[in-house]
Amino acid sequence: MSAGSASGSLGELAKLIEIVAKALVDFPDRVEVKEVVGENTTVIELKVAKEDLGKVIGKQGRTARSIRTLLNGASTKLKKRTVLEIIE
Repeated sequence: MSAGSASGSLGELAKLIEIVAKALVDFPDRVEVKEVVGENTTVIELKVAKEDLGKVIGKQGRTARSIRTLLNGASTKLKKRTVLEIIE
């Protein structure tokens, strides 16, 4: 991990997820993004208000799949492995 990404409280990928999630939900102030950095994989945990959970997941999980696709593309470009977990 480079010194530049460690200086902020959230990495670039976590900030991306936070921006996307806040744009989707009714209660953007209740969006929480936590980054858990492992040896090979970084897990980004997304927590939203209970009322907004459906908006983030979408019909048949389409919105969540799209967010994961975005994350996958961005993390591939940064040569990292990242997983998104949506926490209820």
